[in-house]
Amino acid sequence: MVYKFRVILDTEEDIFRDIAILEEDNLEDLHNAIVNAFDFDGTELASFYTCDNQWNQNEEIPLFDTGDVAGEMKTMADYPLTSILDKENTKIIYVYDFLNMWTFLVELAAIEEVESGETYPSTLFSHGMMPMDAGDKSFEADMTNDIYGEFEDDLDDDDLDMFNDEEGGEHYEDYGFEDNWN
Repeated sequence: MVYKFRVILDTEEDIFRDIAILEEDNLEDLHNAIVNAFDFDGTELASFYTCDNQWNQNEEIPLFDTGDVAGEMKTMADYPLTSILDKENTKIIYVYDFLNMWTFLVELAAIEEVESGETYPSTLFSHGMMPMDAGDKSFEADMTNDIYGEFEDDLDDDDLDMFNDEEGGEHYEDYGFEDNWN
């Protein structure tokens, strides 16, 4: 059987690739197919994350064993696609390059018969151009529940100058700290 995935870059623009891969392949094979479909160089670390139907992240499945004891942690190569994804469990999250955090929503769209003469894995469809960078993930605080906001107006510029002293913290002596306390 062939698993057909839609791999969507988590951005505001519509950028996705449809990938077909054999069901007996593993998550490392899917990782390689995604790297090729999105024209990454493949030199960065990556992980898959299991998730629920609302894309809430659960268990990490890394490309390499990063555990304290070699062989203790299961990696992408240890997970056949069929062990994680099926008709009921169709979603998984993929993150490539942990410095840039390219994040993808990967969804199993179909399970079909192998087509004779086809080579797998393959990119079936490509939509959208990759941006130059992954973009910033926005983790904005909910300002309606900002517990610090009520105190911001209580500090005047003289209070803040105490912490921004150019002479190297002589005001800290008033609080029992030495210049080199750590």
